[in-house]
Amino acid sequence: MRKLITIIIVLVITSIIGYNYIYQNHRDIEKEIATFKITVTDLASSYSKNPNAAETKYLNNTIEVFGMISEISPNTITLEDKVFCQFTNSIEHIIKEKAQVRIKGRVIGYDDLLEQVKLDQCTINKK
Repeated sequence: MRKLITIIIVLVITSIIGYNYIYQNHRDIEKEIATFKITVTDLASSYSKNPNAAETKYLNNTIEVFGMISEISPNTITLEDKVFCQFTNSIEHIIKEKAQVRIKGRVIGYDDLLEQVKLDQCTINKK
């Protein structure tokens, strides 16, 4: 009987821990401090020189990247055709093409075909 109660308690505790781990709060990139502050040119060159090292260094980290807007759409900005930034809100009315901007976001990978670094959950920093 004592063994059964111990097993039930362990299962309940394991279930609670598992539930809390699975349903934990998501990261709020907007409130995080950027791990790296880098120009578009430097970021793109680090990926072109050694993609594996750059991936290890930047992947899933919050970075702040500075450069000129080359393309803009309702929810995305491309910086100098090298960094693709995806926003959760519409940004088309906020900023124009050819403007110098500082964007903070989470690195989600590198597109070998387009040779672009991909960021998501981006925000435009006014600093």
